[in-house]
Amino acid sequence: MNILFALIPKEKVAYIYDYFTVRQVLEKMEYHRYSSIPIINRSGKYIGTISEGDLLWYIKNNHDLDFRKAEEIPILSVPRKHDNYGIYVNTKMDDLITAAAQQNFIPVLDDSDTFIGIVTRKDIINYLQEKKGS
Repeated sequence: MNILFALIPKEKVAYIYDYFTVRQVLEKMEYHRYSSIPIINRSGKYIGTISEGDLLWYIKNNHDLDFRKAEEIPILSVPRKHDNYGIYVNTKMDDLITAAAQQNFIPVLDDSDTFIGIVTRKDIINYLQEKKGS
């Protein structure tokens, strides 16, 4: 399988920039109803992934946090439990399946580490089911 066939391009993916605030991230995740979202920098390089859990624990541990203060807190100041690791566009299917076993989506990077989109676990499962039926 060529990863590009399963790629959801960056233009169709919700992501955040590393300079966003906690409030901006919360609002974007709420709007899209995502439990995690990729973080990229201004150059388009993949930084990591922020999850609802990361935000929840941050808010829990900062008792004086209110929504107005959340407008001032940069998202990179929120500790992340783990990042979805990215794969390169020329990655082999076995490595893609390994990543999908651990992550709901896999960020895809080009040769210069620029974020170009994601591949979802759902798309990989559908591909494997179609292959099995053939």
